Amino acid sequence: MATRDSIPHRLLGQAQTRPNAIAYQAKVNGRWQPTTWKGFVDQVRLAARALIAQGFPRGGKVAILGFNRPEWVILDHAAMMAGGAPAGIYTTCSPEEVQYIVHHSEALVVLVEDAAQLAKVKAKREQLPLLKTIVMMRGATATGADVLTWDDFLAKGEAIPESALDERVAQIEDGDLATLIYTSGTTGPPKGVMLSHKNLAWTSRTLIDVSGGASENDVSLSYLPLSHIAEQMATVHMPATMGVCVYYAESLEKIADNIKDSRPTVFFGVPRIWEKFHAALSGKLAQVTGVKSKLVAWARSVCTRVNAIRDRGEPLPRPLQIQYALAQKLVISKLKTALGFDRARTLISGAAPIAPDVLEFFASLDLPIREIYGQSEDTGPTSFNLAGKTRIGTVGPPLPGLECKIADDGEILIRGPNVFLGYYKEPEATAEALTKDGWLCSGDLGAFDKDGFLSITGRKKEIIITAGGKNIAPKN
Repeated sequence: MATRDSIPHRLLGQAQTRPNAIAYQAKVNGRWQPTTWKGFVDQVRLAARALIAQGFPRGGKVAILGFNRPEWVILDHAAMMAGGAPAGIYTTCSPEEVQYIVHHSEALVVLVEDAAQLAKVKAKREQLPLLKTIVMMRGATATGADVLTWDDFLAKGEAIPESALDERVAQIEDGDLATLIYTSGTTGPPKGVMLSHKNLAWTSRTLIDVSGGASENDVSLSYLPLSHIAEQMATVHMPATMGVCVYYAESLEKIADNIKDSRPTVFFGVPRIWEKFHAALSGKLAQVTGVKSKLVAWARSVCTRVNAIRDRGEPLPRPLQIQYALAQKLVISKLKTALGFDRARTLISGAAPIAPDVLEFFASLDLPIREIYGQSEDTGPTSFNLAGKTRIGTVGPPLPGLECKIADDGEILIRGPNVFLGYYKEPEATAEALTKDGWLCSGDLGAFDKDGFLSITGRKKEIIITAGGKNIAPKN
């Protein structure tokens, strides 16, 4: 049955209710250039019509290879809006890995960032018989008979009436495939995690609700790989749901500067990012001497106590409230402003375990980080340390609306609206991951404490997850 609450429907709704609000900012010639929700959605609609002009059917696929750019997200939305699904590819993938994902997903169109990524596709072009068109992101040169510039690609959409796209949107159903997330391979090629429109819509709405709601003034920074479900949630699905303004980072090397420019209210980082921030800040704080050093130490101790009490959901004693206000005025507010986190209200870490001492360090700066746990197969989140309900060393309680239990062998099992459809074209792997009654076998070992907080204790199969969220098989 057709739905009216998919990510495409929500995106269209933003253009109707907030046409002149800023949807995203991207650097052009050294300056941040804003695009409104109406302008953004107009581009998505035109890109979706361009896909249809290329012969893109309902259920069709596109592949996207490049760093975080507006074009990445535009084509991602366009594929869903046209009734199909996108498949992101990590920029670090080899030509062989790119060929595998493009071929396995049966992508009709591939969007690439630049000449270096184009070369990967061209290196294996003869092994991609289903690929019809390669599209370059804005500003990149198109070379080859089947390669189009971004503007030339969009121009093809003019031949398709708006009504044809409206018909596609009207046919979207909750259970339809909405996106393919290719998990990093460990012992074999990557598997395509199939996520439905219901998976994406339910998860994005639930994450917003449990993190304290959303404001039309919320801002986020997009910089982690968009081929990962976590960044897709932060950059694609949650903004369509709540209307957050997304800043697109210039590069990984300029994240610190871009944080200062954007001053995000919501920020997601993998442990490796938080560890780098921790190391840099610790080094600078160590250089502070004399009275200033004592003042900083006092302010940090106050914030540590404040956040420990808040994490338990308890009220602050009046004397501590006064100390906290003074610490903010004299030290903490200045540190936050220098970092670009002066407006931050939700800081999240996920995709791999984070060291408790890193969490404690940021709590002492009044920048509490909420650790989240999950995997691509449950659309990103299973459990979340929430404001007022956080316990450092755990990954928080399960999200409301899903079931989570520990099997007899210690494995974490999940069932709910966020559990995936299965692995694309891999029924045997799907049968291993999903029980007949709908439980997802996470592969992780865990335990609940008496208050319902989940801790991860290991892996059923000894797979090492790096601080960057990458899966690595240990050497024999």
